[in-house]
Amino acid sequence: MNARVLIAVIDDDESVRESLPDLLREFGYEVAAFASAEAFLASDSLALTQCLILDRVMPGMSGPQLQEELIRRHYEVPIVFITAYADRRRPHPLPLRGAQCLIKPFSDGDLSLAIDAALKDR
Repeated sequence: MNARVLIAVIDDDESVRESLPDLLREFGYEVAAFASAEAFLASDSLALTQCLILDRVMPGMSGPQLQEELIRRHYEVPIVFITAYADRRRPHPLPLRGAQCLIKPFSDGDLSLAIDAALKDR
């Protein structure tokens, strides 16, 4: 994989922010991790990010709200949503613009496939 591809991990769970970047680096990506959507929007990484791994449910701005804000700003970046909420009786609204969603815990292989698919569509 091209080491120039920057993936931003945005999740309020510290364990996710610590473990996912290590795995993504093993896949060959550069990684920046953020505890909130607001922190990502305020960062220098915003313009450089080529894919987001984005938690759907966070305090403050949610993952789908961040996606809507990025669209409002005319900044299109592929997104792989991740969530621990898998209640099929009350599903979350579908992600906008074809983003994928993985249910935690997910396999390394599933994450790799989701990223490959997201990057292929950009």
